[in-house]
Amino acid sequence: MDWAEPGEIPRQCPLCLRDSIVGHGRRRKQAHDQDHDWIGVRRGRCKPCHQTFTFLPPFSLPYTHYSLIARSQALRRRFVEGCSMQEAAPVVKDPERVADPSTLRRWFRSLDSSRPPFSWLRRTIQAVSHWLQGGRILHHGLLPLGWPTLFPFLARYWPLRL
Repeated sequence: MDWAEPGEIPRQCPLCLRDSIVGHGRRRKQAHDQDHDWIGVRRGRCKPCHQTFTFLPPFSLPYTHYSLIARSQALRRRFVEGCSMQEAAPVVKDPERVADPSTLRRWFRSLDSSRPPFSWLRRTIQAVSHWLQGGRILHHGLLPLGWPTLFPFLARYWPLRL
């Protein structure tokens, strides 16, 4: 199954903790990467709480137009392959939706290795890249992490929306 395909929705409400969430339709969301433009997402509603929830796939953050797959590709190209900021733009399915240079600057602004708080980032990403290229797979719980899935793991160290 494609990661962007909507699946079952959780039934337990995170607010009232009752099994009271029922389907409340679907909508489309932008999640640009090399395989997707728009994805379908499910919505649910807790009748007792009157709250509506949108169930996003793991690689699509709220209020963003590019999937984490595209963002991780850009990070890898910038910090591992040493591409310029414009060359690091991720490959996307629709050639009209290439990330704007200002978007790339926002993604990379706090990740610049010349800035002291992140001076360790380039070395860390290169070490992890070398480790993954050696055939090893990182695991986060039961989830095997390769480059397309490594970004959420690294997201603990910096904000994704800058």
